[in-house]
Amino acid sequence: MAKSAAKRKRSHQLRNTGKDVSLFRSEIDFSTHVRKTKTKVEKLQHQQNKYKKHFSPGIIPDGNAFYIA
Repeated sequence: MAKSAAKRKRSHQLRNTGKDVSLFRSEIDFSTHVRKTKTKVEKLQHQQNKYKKHFSPGIIPDGNAFYIA
């Protein structure tokens, strides 16, 4: 198999300068096992609770925000 361009550059720099740049790589800063995609139920709950329900039937009797006085 052919070498990737990045691997060729790393090996070229190792040959010319003697520096192994792969040693300077940092560790992963975030944990990958904690993150997960939302389930369908979680997405639906988020969409339902995304906007405040100002005019819910329990809060205002008719659900109308404007009353004629």
